Amino acid sequence: MTCSRGDEEIACDESGSDGENLLAGNTDVFAHGSVRLPTDVAAECFRELRHRIRSPAEEYKANHLLREKHRAVLEWLLAPGGPVHGHAHVHLIDKAFFVVDRTVGLLLDGGDGHRALDAVTLYRAGPHAFGDEEWQDFLTAAHQLLRVRTDHGPSAPVDAFFRVVDGLRRAAGRTTVSAVLDRLATARPAAEDYRARIAATGPPLVPLLDPLLPAVVATVRHWSAGGPGPVRLVHDRQNMLTPQRMAWVAKSVWPAGAGRVEWRLVEARLDVRVQSADILAGIARKVASDELNGRGDARLTALLRPYIDTESVWGDAPSWARMRGNAANTALRVAG
Repeated sequence: MTCSRGDEEIACDESGSDGENLLAGNTDVFAHGSVRLPTDVAAECFRELRHRIRSPAEEYKANHLLREKHRAVLEWLLAPGGPVHGHAHVHLIDKAFFVVDRTVGLLLDGGDGHRALDAVTLYRAGPHAFGDEEWQDFLTAAHQLLRVRTDHGPSAPVDAFFRVVDGLRRAAGRTTVSAVLDRLATARPAAEDYRARIAATGPPLVPLLDPLLPAVVATVRHWSAGGPGPVRLVHDRQNMLTPQRMAWVAKSVWPAGAGRVEWRLVEARLDVRVQSADILAGIARKVASDELNGRGDARLTALLRPYIDTESVWGDAPSWARMRGNAANTALRVAG
């Protein structure tokens, strides 16, 4: 099947979404899947899945395929020549790195290249330099600083974050992360301004810690192939996907406003294409999480590799190298 850009809807769904709760959710990876399949092709794919798996479930999910007894079905789905190969895409976000990247971006806005280097340095060297417990304290404090909702006044998360930063500076000595910590320690005005703006005007249009919208940006960018659209999305129903935010997505992809994003929200169970995207996202999230935690399955990682977006937000070099099949030396991020 071949499709020119814009002549088919792109069906999308996510896996691993906990909103802003990135550190205490059920998974350490967020995945956004998308497929470009005609409805009849997607329906035939599901008929074949039901024939092979024989589960009475009304709606199939990734966990049906991730069971060991259905390993052959999983490999059939992802393999070259399978029903979604060449027609699907997945954007991955390492949630802990996303917190670090957004914190550095808010406080040390020195251009994307410098920001990416600082975030990567902090994420990769931090656990070794500080110890696991202290590193978790830093992630928690950064997470609370960026969260829209807080149980305390606007200054409380600022005070807590900079107490942690000052403690790490005293304990770490001169390490590879010292220069980043020193710059963070001087960035209190930026943090105070951020919290004051939230207190005065309410949540921003695009919350810093919500991974869905930047993932949609990356998805639109992928399917537009760099052109000005239109890109037609059919997405699982999400409260985040308001008209104002989808306008932000289009502007993020095409700053000059030359393109447009047409979209509609549906219930996943009512659209087999969206269910296909949901299954792909769930599989990718599990495979990527296993790689991140040293439990990678080389065969599944290799099968998933052609689907992975190179703009994925990933900070761990060895895991990303295995996922992408290259010697990844820098983290790849989405704009946002």
